[in-house]
Amino acid sequence: MTKPQYKRVLIKISGEALAGAASRGLDFGVIGEVCHVIKKCADAGVQVGVVVGGGNFWRGVKDGGDKMERTRADHMGMLATTLNCLALADVMEQAGLEVRVQTAIEMRAIAEPYIRSRAIRHLEKGRVVIFGCGTGNPFFSTDTAAVLRAAEIDADAILLAKNIDGVYSADPNKDPSAVKYDTITYDEILAQHLEVMDSTATSLSMDNKIPVILFALKDPENIYRVVMGEKIGTIVKEA
Repeated sequence: MTKPQYKRVLIKISGEALAGAASRGLDFGVIGEVCHVIKKCADAGVQVGVVVGGGNFWRGVKDGGDKMERTRADHMGMLATTLNCLALADVMEQAGLEVRVQTAIEMRAIAEPYIRSRAIRHLEKGRVVIFGCGTGNPFFSTDTAAVLRAAEIDADAILLAKNIDGVYSADPNKDPSAVKYDTITYDEILAQHLEVMDSTATSLSMDNKIPVILFALKDPENIYRVVMGEKIGTIVKEA
């Protein structure tokens, strides 16, 4: 059997991806497929942490517009991520995985508070750890939270599972001449203002030298393929 390329990964899953074609709410068919593939990764010996967005329920300042104060809108977004964390945890447990949900904002009745050493211990015991509430601070995206948690748990790579199959020179939905990159550097992303992650997340991953692999979640098996070393999507790394 081929050995996994990575020992410990942080998977970032967008909330919209969990909604499937509906774009809002939860598609348990999609969630079931994602959890099945994560179990395959865990069964192969890979330690898996997950950060999930909340855009299928609430997109913070984008949904709040100018009608809400930014901090409160972002706090609502953090609660939205928790809904997704609990749904993922439930489906994973039904699939036979041991799971722990940790949140950056304490809500002890439903999840553990985020504690780095405890998270690492769970991973070492083969449990999947799902991190909710982003960084716990307003003005920071869940992409930034994914990079932060990856750095804290010493992940070998960040897997960005999104609704697009890689990094392009422009929006492929608007520009048919857009070119897909197999590899690209952090500096190039920042210089070209490419919408891979926000600039804070990109800078943080660059500073901590964590490779980022962006790929489409449309086929959840891509998660396993990336973990096993297949060339899927786009790799963002140092020059």
